[in-house]
This record gives sequence, structure tokens and C-alpha cells, in this order.
Amino acid sequence: MILAPNSPTLLAIPCRLLIASLLFFACVNPSSRTLVTQAANGSDDQAKIAVTANLVLLPVSVTNASGTFVSGLKLQDFHVFEDGKLQELSVFEDSDTPVTVGLVVDHSRSMGSKLPDVVIAVSFFAHSSNPQDEMFVVDFNDDVSIELMRGKAFSNDAKDLEKALTAVSARGRTALYDAVSEGLHHLQYGHWGKKALIVISDGGDNASLLKYPQVLAQARRSQALIYSIALLGALGEEENPGVLLKLCKDTGGVAYFPKPGERVADVSKEIARDLREQYTIGYVPRKMGSADSFRKVEVKVTPPDRGKIHVRTRLGYLPVPEKLADAQPGATNR
Repeated sequence: MILAPNSPTLLAIPCRLLIASLLFFACVNPSSRTLVTQAANGSDDQAKIAVTANLVLLPVSVTNASGTFVSGLKLQDFHVFEDGKLQELSVFEDSDTPVTVGLVVDHSRSMGSKLPDVVIAVSFFAHSSNPQDEMFVVDFNDDVSIELMRGKAFSNDAKDLEKALTAVSARGRTALYDAVSEGLHHLQYGHWGKKALIVISDGGDNASLLKYPQVLAQARRSQALIYSIALLGALGEEENPGVLLKLCKDTGGVAYFPKPGERVADVSKEIARDLREQYTIGYVPRKMGSADSFRKVEVKVTPPDRGKIHVRTRLGYLPVPEKLADAQPGATNR
């Protein structure tokens, strides 16, 4: 990770230890929060140093006209605008960084015939990912559950993930929104700053307590990428792939719709490759508005002599409230 030398965040903090703590905390949960440090002797009457970090992290995909990843870009090639105002970048990462990934898998009755392909796809994804990635599984039908893997909430072992996927049989209705919400919530317990959800479903929802606008707001606050693999079946089944398409586009991910005969495993490998071939840029907003207002983000790239390129990132974000609700890792909301 490269920190821009003129970053106002760094200039304001003379203590090197405090800088390290700030960057770690901001990357784990890039939201608006205050860090407080105290002298090593722990005395209550020692002066405390408070630093407010409003770091926004953006995974950015840059491809050429043929869809190939454009490598070798530098910090100065990126220009970020928030609500139309140019921002000063303070974080730039151009290597394959580990990701915390949630696999949100539909186990409703309509997915029964498709689950064997899902297990294969997840296995291929695990084998194609960064070895340091950490993953978890959210199974859902009428109910939503995070499956522990040998007592652990996260794993990068393909066999552990496969067992978690087969722990629930295909039955009942579809609580898609509740499952995505639980996946976004569980992401915050991961170790890595870069986070993503992969939703495997036909997109239908007929059992959730939450509504789509609530889940969209949560996704915008999480700053997580959302990908989806929409497994559409025979006519007559309850399917709503448009919901998945909207969630993915808004968060900077991609919605995949495998065609008949196309292997789901190939799609999962494409998602793993996309997560590896991204830049991560970050900035502290120049001006903070209302905590409830959506901040529109636009990233422009001006690489020398690269021809026409395509830039993909999230459409914007909602700031995270200072006070987050307490919850335990692995808990469900159903």
C-alpha cells in the first residue's frame, strides 16, 4: 500500500504508532469513527489524542476495450470525484490483496436442482482465490444461518466450504434480502479491509422481514462489493434477477447470468479473477455532509497511451453512523 506524501491525514499525526493504528482501523471498517490513544503507562490523567478517520476505500476495476485488466497504473492516473468535487487520494494499492468473502447461497425449494452446480462453483472459487482470502457461508431459505466450519466462522478450505453448503437441504421459501443483510453484517468481523459478497440465487424473495431499500442502504454503508450468479430455471418459478443486477451495479460488483450449457464453475473463477485484478484507492472526503445523505462517487482514469478503457467502481456510499449495533460473529437475524 502506498500513502500519498501530502495526505492531510498523515500530516496531522506526528506519532508513527498512531498512524499505523489509524490505517489498520480504517481499512478494517472504512467508516467515520474516532480513535483514542493513551500513553503507555495507562495513567488516567495522561492527555489523550483523538483522531477522526473518515477514510473511504474504493476497489476499482480498469479494463481495456477487449475486457482485459489494465495493469501498471499509478496513483496520479486516478482522479476521484465525490458529489462532483475532486478529492485528494491518500491510499493506493495495485497488488492482489486478500479479501473477506461471504458466499450467500439460496437453499429454497426453487434452487433444489441447481445446488450441485453451486457446490462445484464454490469449490472452483476457493481454488482460484488468493490463498489468504477468508470466506464464510450464509445458507438461506425461510431461515438464514451462517454455517460454522469446524467451529470457525471463516475458512479458505474448499472442503470446509462444500460441507457448509450441503448442511441445509433445498426447501421452503426465499429470504434473499435477510440473507444479504446477514452476510453484510458478518463481513465486519473479517480481518481484511477489502470485502465482498457473492450471492448465488434466482433472485426471488418471498419470505424476508427486510425490504430492498433497507438492504441497499446497508450495502452502501458497508462499502462491500456484491457479485451475483443468477441461476434461472424453468418458467413459472419465482425469479427476480433484476434485484441482483441492481445490488451489484450499485456496489461496483458484477451480476452474472449463465446461459444454458455454460458452467457455473467458470463464472465463479471469473469472479475470483476480478477480485484479484483491481486497484484499491482511498481518500478522506474534503467536506462531510449529512450522515444520512448518499455520496455519489466517480472515478476517472487517464493512463498514457492505453486507448479506450472502462472503469468500474461503486456508484457511491452512505457514511456509517458513529454508533453501530453490537452483535456476535456467527449470529443470525432470523
